[in-house]
Amino acid sequence: MSDDPGFEALEGVGIAERDKPPFIRLPEPRSLFGLRAMRFAALAPGHQLEPYLRFLSALSQAQDKLSSESEAPALPPLDEQRRRAAHAMPPVPREDLAEDAATDAALTRLIALMEPVEMPELARQALSRVAAANGEGRQAMFSAVIGDAIPVESVAEHIFAAAALQVVAALRTAKLDPLLPQPVAEGVCPCCGGAPVTSAVVGTANIEGVRYVQCSLCAAQWNHVRVKCVSCGSTKGIAYQEIEGIADTIKAETCDECRTYVKILEQRKDMELEPVADDVASLGLDILVSEAGWRRAGVNPFLLGY
Repeated sequence: MSDDPGFEALEGVGIAERDKPPFIRLPEPRSLFGLRAMRFAALAPGHQLEPYLRFLSALSQAQDKLSSESEAPALPPLDEQRRRAAHAMPPVPREDLAEDAATDAALTRLIALMEPVEMPELARQALSRVAAANGEGRQAMFSAVIGDAIPVESVAEHIFAAAALQVVAALRTAKLDPLLPQPVAEGVCPCCGGAPVTSAVVGTANIEGVRYVQCSLCAAQWNHVRVKCVSCGSTKGIAYQEIEGIADTIKAETCDECRTYVKILEQRKDMELEPVADDVASLGLDILVSEAGWRRAGVNPFLLGY
């Protein structure tokens, strides 16, 4: 008999079950944003969006510092988490974050971290408006981000609100028991209920070739069958669009049933691919697919102005 406390739990589990890819991969906020910042910086030189990618690299660096300084909001009681999961509901609903003091504190600190950063004048003006917003104004911004209902005329301000929310949401979700979240609905994060940003076929040892969809808010990843629409779950009329002459590591998975698409990153071919950064940098693919009649199902707050 092993002294390992997890041994007894595994004794009744078959080999196939132990080797099964985990349904949920929790975010690692202490490294998540730093790696994203480096990816934005690596993608920027010579890119058509170079100034914007450099700005997002600086914003991600600020998120990285913020995540190292911040405490995660308290989780709901475990009984409540279990009840929600048992009823196919996210155990830590994103809506709770709009009025959480931790979110407001995160935005205040993020504003301070971004003050010395060089940025376009429009972004500077937006940062000033966010800094001047009162409590109700901030809550309205958080609610708009959470509800994927950002006003077109104030996209720039909401980028900062979304950045703060991402940090707080990732810190909170990282505290979950990874065995607790269960599937809730197609295209919905099983942890917080957020929308997907992109999906990826991972190249990680033991789960190579497995597809995971990443939440646009908390960055949790959930296992999703390949050649299956992330938005409606259909396996009919699935096709893959790409830009000719560009490496085939990023494609748009289109669905003829619901006429939506979600990008799929092939991390087995390029381990440096990052779900948020490479989504922004592959904006040309969005334009191509949208012009062909498909609607984007994934959400990326850093792409809303495009």
